[in-house]
Amino acid sequence: MRIGELARHTGVPAPTIKYYTREGLLPPGERTSPNQVRYAGSHVRRLKLIRAMLEVGGMSVATVRDVLAQVDAPGRTVHGMLGVAQSAVSRSATERGTEEERREAEREAAELVRRHGWDVKPENPGWPALVQIIVTYRDLDRGDLLALLDEYAAAAGRLAQVELATVADVPTVDGMVEGVVLGTVLGDAAMSAMRRIAQESASSRFARPRTQSV
Repeated sequence: MRIGELARHTGVPAPTIKYYTREGLLPPGERTSPNQVRYAGSHVRRLKLIRAMLEVGGMSVATVRDVLAQVDAPGRTVHGMLGVAQSAVSRSATERGTEEERREAEREAAELVRRHGWDVKPENPGWPALVQIIVTYRDLDRGDLLALLDEYAAAAGRLAQVELATVADVPTVDGMVEGVVLGTVLGDAAMSAMRRIAQESASSRFARPRTQSV
């Protein structure tokens, strides 16, 4: 298909397709003449993936380019791609608290991981964010919110098992890699969206006046 047809199939304007190609997000099409380039179904799939990461996942063009370079790299593994995707969606945590407070938060994070039987390394991009959350809860004297971390961990553990089991059922490595990227990038957005919806529902129940028994 030509670029106009590719644009109609994907909803991405031709100038944007050319921009993605220049930026290294989209592989170039096959040049059939000095003024004609032909694109394949793989370009349709790649453009949809790019749009998902940019528009729904909220990632930058540079981050998407880095992730896709890893997707296309030879010898990639599903486990390795999970780390790439996690790093792409994780924001750097600003350090709070004293060194002693951060060390104590590190110990609490490690104990939380141990309680839930997780096999992870401190290099995981979620680790520093968890440490800073613990420091912040402590600083604000919100032990009630700190107590919720085990609930978050239990829910996250169940979800991670289901997510990875779903990806493992995909018959091709390309499909599994794409599933890990989308599951991480869009999964974060999906959980954030559904949590907002669930919070409104729960809040409305708390806001209802309670009938008093006579």
